[in-house]
Amino acid sequence: MDQVNFRPRTIFPSETRDNDTFIDLDKLWAAAIRRLSVIVICLIATVALAGLYLFTAKPIYTALTQILIDDNLSRYAEDEQDSQTAQQIDNRMSSAVEILKSKALALRVVDQGKFDQNEMLVNPPQSPVDLAKGAIKSVVTMLTPGGPPPSEELERLGRREKAAAILQQSLTVERVGRSSVIALSVRSPDPQLSATVARTYADSYLTDQLNANFDASEKASLWLQERLNDLNARSQQASLAVEQYKVEHNLVSPRGELLSAQQLSDLNSQLIVAQADAASASARYQQYQAIIDKGAEAAVQNAVVSARDTDNTVIQDLRKRYIAINDREQGVVQQFGADHPQAIALKAEKNDVSQQIYRELRQLTGSFRNEFEVASSRERSLRESIERVAGRDSQANVSMVQLRELEQRATALKTLYESYLGRFEEATQRQSFPIAKARVISDAGLPTAPSSPRKTLTMALSIVLGLLIGGAAATLLEFRERFFRTGDDVQDKLGQRFLGYLPKVNTALAEESTAPPAPPAATEGEAAAAPPGNPISFRRLMRIAVEAPRSHFAETLRNAKLACDIMLQDRKCRVIGVVSCLPGEGKSMVAANFAGLLASTGVRTLVIDADLRNPGLSRMLGSEPDVGLVEVILQKTSWTSAARVDRRSRLTILPMTMRSRNLAHTSELLASSGMSQFLESIKETFDVIVVDLAPLIPVIDAKAFEPYVDGFLFVTEWGVTPAKAVQSVLRSEPQIASKTVGVILNKTEMSELHRYADPGAPERLRSSYASYYKDKEGVAASR
Repeated sequence: MDQVNFRPRTIFPSETRDNDTFIDLDKLWAAAIRRLSVIVICLIATVALAGLYLFTAKPIYTALTQILIDDNLSRYAEDEQDSQTAQQIDNRMSSAVEILKSKALALRVVDQGKFDQNEMLVNPPQSPVDLAKGAIKSVVTMLTPGGPPPSEELERLGRREKAAAILQQSLTVERVGRSSVIALSVRSPDPQLSATVARTYADSYLTDQLNANFDASEKASLWLQERLNDLNARSQQASLAVEQYKVEHNLVSPRGELLSAQQLSDLNSQLIVAQADAASASARYQQYQAIIDKGAEAAVQNAVVSARDTDNTVIQDLRKRYIAINDREQGVVQQFGADHPQAIALKAEKNDVSQQIYRELRQLTGSFRNEFEVASSRERSLRESIERVAGRDSQANVSMVQLRELEQRATALKTLYESYLGRFEEATQRQSFPIAKARVISDAGLPTAPSSPRKTLTMALSIVLGLLIGGAAATLLEFRERFFRTGDDVQDKLGQRFLGYLPKVNTALAEESTAPPAPPAATEGEAAAAPPGNPISFRRLMRIAVEAPRSHFAETLRNAKLACDIMLQDRKCRVIGVVSCLPGEGKSMVAANFAGLLASTGVRTLVIDADLRNPGLSRMLGSEPDVGLVEVILQKTSWTSAARVDRRSRLTILPMTMRSRNLAHTSELLASSGMSQFLESIKETFDVIVVDLAPLIPVIDAKAFEPYVDGFLFVTEWGVTPAKAVQSVLRSEPQIASKTVGVILNKTEMSELHRYADPGAPERLRSSYASYYKDKEGVAASR
C-alpha cells in the first residue's frame, strides 16, 4: 500500500548522510531516466543537424608543408655569430610566421602560381548558405545605383587582390612546439590545388628570403660606396694637410720625427760620450801626474800602466831591463859587495834606465793632458749646442699640438675608411651567396581525404552536444518541477500527512464537465466487466472503490478512512470535507468513492454535493434530481425527499439540482442557519457525513463551510497542481490546514511513478507487491 504512517516522520541517520551528500548519483540517474525522452529528442535533433551539415557542407582538403628556419645554412658564408638567447629565437620565429601570413607574400604566391586565373580558387563551389547570401547581395547590388563598370586592368588587379585574400584566409601558419620548424597548411576544395599552393608558398618564402638578402646587400653596397668615396676624399685632404703643416714649420725629419727633437737627441748622446771621455782622460792625466810628481825613482816603481790606456811597450821594455839590471846588481852585491866595479856599473846602468822611464812617463802625461783638455772643450761645446737646440725645440712643441690634431683627424678618417672598405667588400661578396636561412624539410603531398568536414568527429561532437543540450534541458525541467510527484514531496513541501496515490481512471469525460447528464447507470455487472482502458460512465465512477475492493484505488481510500478514524475517533458523527485547490482535480470522484467505501463497510454514510457552482458529484447520477441540497437548506423540502440511495453500496447521496448553479451567494447559503439546522438534524441518522466542497482558490464556499467540518481530505492532482498554490492556500487558511487529515494525489500515472521516487522508496518497489491489487475497475494498471 503506497502511503505513509500517521506518526511524525522520523529522520534516520542514513537519510541525513544522503541529504548531506554533495552529489547523489542515484537521484541523478533517476532524473536522467525520467527525462530520457527529452534527452533523446535533443540527441536526435543534434545528430540530424550534424547529418544535414555533413550532407550540405563542401569537402575541404588540407596540404601541409614544413619549413626549418636554420642559421647554420649560412655559417660558411658569414662570420661566426654569438649564440642567440631564447627570446631572440622566439622573436625570429614569430617574425617568420608573420612574413608567411603577410599580404606581400600572398601576392607573390598569386603571381608565381598565376592563381588569379584559377577559377577553383577565385570562385570556389558555394554551399546553399553562400548561394543565398550571394543572391541577396546581387539583388542589393541591382537596386543600388553604382558607378561605371571597372576596366580590364582594374578587374585583373581586383582578381589578384581577391586571390591573395582567399589565400590568406585559407592559410594556417604556426610554430611546431618550441622548435625552429614552421608548419604551413593550405585549405581548398581541390586536393591538387591545396598541394600546389602549399608548395608555391614554400618556394616563394625561400625566394623572398634570398631576394631580401640580395636587396639588403645591394642597398648596403650602394650606400657604402658613397660613404667610401666621401671618406677617401676627406682622408686624403687630412693627410695632405699634415704634410703641408710639417713643411711649413720645418717639422720634417728622415726618421719621421721633429728635426729639433732629432738634433737634441743626437747632441745628448754625444754629450754623454764626451763627458765619459773627459772623465776618463782626466783620471789618466791625474794618475800619471801623481807618478811624475814623486820623482824618477818613485816613477820607476809606479810605472805600471794598463795596456788598454795607451801604447806603452817602451815603458814596459824599460821596466823589464830595469828589473833585470836590478836583479844582477843584487846578485853582484851579494857576491862581491857594493864596491865591486861591476856592481857600480850595473847601478849606473840602472839609473840610466830609470831616467829613461821617467822621461817616457812625463811625455805620456803630457799627451794625457792634451787629451783631457780636448775632451773638456768638446763637452763644453756640446752643452752650448744642446742649449741652442733646446730653445728651438720648445718652439717646435707648440707647433706639434696642431700637428697632432691634424694627424689624429687624418688617422681617424683613414681608420674609418678602412672599416667601411672592409664592410663594402663583405657586402659585395654576400651578394653572390645564394643561401637562405631556411629550407623545406617536409614537402606538401596530395591530400587523400578531406580534412573538413570530419564526419566521425562531427557526429561524435553532435552526440556530445545533443547529450549536453538534453542534459541541460532535463536539468532545467527538473528545476522547474513545481508539482507533487511523490509522497515525500507532499510531506516536504506541505508538512501534511500523505494518504496515498489514486491511479488515473481511463475515462474520456471530465467529472466537472458541463456536458448533459450521462445515460442511465450501468448495472453492477457491467461496471465490473468494463475492460481496462475503455471510457467508463459517470455513474460507474462513483463505484470504483466498491466494485474493485482489492484495487490500489480502494486501498488508498481505506488508508484515508483509517486516518480519519484515528484523528476523529472522539466524534459521534464525523463531518469530512473533500476539497482541492483548483477545479478538475477529481475531488468529486474521490468524495463519492470514499463515501461509497465507508457505506460498503456498514457505516451509515451520507455524501453531500456542496459544490453549488459546479456540482460534479450530482452529474455522476443517472438522472437530474428535482430537488437537492439548496431546497433542503431553504427548508422547501425534507432531506429524505431529496436524498438518493445507491443500491450497491447503500450509500445515501444528497445531490444538487442543475438549476441551483446560478445562485449568487453560495457561501452565505452554506454558512446559513438552515445548513446548521440540517446538519444537526441528521447527525443522529448517519455516522459519517462526506461533503464535496468547491475548490479553495476560485471561491470561498469551503472557507464558509469550515466551522461545520471535523476534518478535510485534500485532493491534489498528480503532476498538475502547482505546489506553490497549495502552500499558499494552506498558509492563508490555517483553520483548514489544522483540520486537514491528509493529502491524496489523484490521477496518478502509476507507470511513471517510479521514475520520480528516490532509490529504495516504496514507489520503486511496486512490482514486488503488485499481486496484492486487482485492477478490474477500469483503473490504469501499473507497469
